[in-house]
Amino acid sequence: MTDSEYLDQRLDDQLKWYSAKSANNRSWFNRLRMLDISAAALIPFLTGLGEKVPQGNWIIGALGMAIALSTGAQSLFKFHENWIRYRGTAEQLKQEKFRYLSGSGPYANMASDERFRTLVDRVEALLASETSTWATETKQAAPAGGAGPNGQP
Repeated sequence: MTDSEYLDQRLDDQLKWYSAKSANNRSWFNRLRMLDISAAALIPFLTGLGEKVPQGNWIIGALGMAIALSTGAQSLFKFHENWIRYRGTAEQLKQEKFRYLSGSGPYANMASDERFRTLVDRVEALLASETSTWATETKQAAPAGGAGPNGQP
């Protein structure tokens, strides 16, 4: 595999994946937080209106339930944590690519083939670390003594 093939097929592909996943997690986090904030702001407002709002108690209860569901989803799916982690990984991949292309940092004063091997080693170590972190977090989040959500241990 040449360096341009590696950059194209592996590094750029992973960079796009992490950037897209970061953006998706950021979007979900922001939506759910806005739901929390909006619902929490409406509850005292509706309570203050009292009997003037038909079915007000039901609406207030539904808003409270929406907050609980939103907060639970944020905790379960870790949108904030994933957004930050994926963005960090994407930025590290980007830095590695630009250091390699410019011949700076760890790539300074290296022969071309040595620079390429160093790039592959550093990028693959970064991706392996990310995969290891994901596996550890997934294992810790699994229900105790049983199968995960898809029936697998």
